[in-house]
Amino acid sequence: MEPVDTQKILIVDDIPSNIQVLNETLRGEYRIFFATSGRDALKLAAEVQPDLILLDVMMPEMDGREVCRWLKAEPLLRDIPVVFVTAMAQEDDEATGLELGAVDYITKPFNPALVRLRVRNHLELKRQRDLLARLSSLDGLTGVANRRAFDETLDREWRRAARAGSELALIMIDIDHFKAYNDRYGHLAGDDCLRRVARTLAATSVRPADFLARFGGEEFACVLPETDAAGARFLAEKMRRAVGELAVPHVASPSAHHVSISLGVATARPSPGDLPKTLLEKADSMLYLAKDLGRNRVQAVVTGNELRGVGEGGVAPLSSVGS
Repeated sequence: MEPVDTQKILIVDDIPSNIQVLNETLRGEYRIFFATSGRDALKLAAEVQPDLILLDVMMPEMDGREVCRWLKAEPLLRDIPVVFVTAMAQEDDEATGLELGAVDYITKPFNPALVRLRVRNHLELKRQRDLLARLSSLDGLTGVANRRAFDETLDREWRRAARAGSELALIMIDIDHFKAYNDRYGHLAGDDCLRRVARTLAATSVRPADFLARFGGEEFACVLPETDAAGARFLAEKMRRAVGELAVPHVASPSAHHVSISLGVATARPSPGDLPKTLLEKADSMLYLAKDLGRNRVQAVVTGNELRGVGEGGVAPLSSVGS
């Protein structure tokens, strides 16, 4: 079985024998995917999110330059490094490719040793960029993702769900009476409380695609791709119980004798033209409803037509769970 961090390469060429040569050169070290047309390449790139694309320049219908333009215009794909594969050696062709955003050229006929070295170098650079991006996206106190990473992830998953026609859920989480906790136990204890709650929430949302972030202050948010209303409510209640089981004393809380959380859940099936902020607003409104109803509970709503303008009167809470 391949390690989960094995890097992925997408080879795009309309001539199968060229794909075979590159596959034989690179197989064993990387996960290899291939496409024989530009349109198939764009579809596959969106599905597998490769770490590097080896892209033939000369292809019928949609050539490599046009594919590269599409890749660099798509927010989900523009950071994937592209290496053009070509039999041409003219400097002006290379300059055009680099202006489009390609990082390098590989020429035919292939030199296997040179191909391996160039691919290895570009993938190492990609790994380092990904590491820096992850470090810059972490909240310094809790170690989970920060608000900037949350905004980027929600936008990315919204676009992905709209393209795939799948559901997307969002959980907004607030530590109950956290100001009172800080006033009673002090800010150092408050920081430790935030860290413990963050670790517990992260441990509860165990699917690789689930994305937990510190939204701000004592608020957290969890993005759940391909998750329906029942699944999102189930996870939210699991989170609420897990934080309660920490049994962190909170004598200043009127909601419980221990640290507790309130959660608002919204689920939608995005359509082109819908905005992700609508899902955020719905989850946030459910969070405030949970707090108004006494805190230490889950409040959920499914968003459907209201994303496209139906009034608030059509929105009804689907679940309310307290201890």
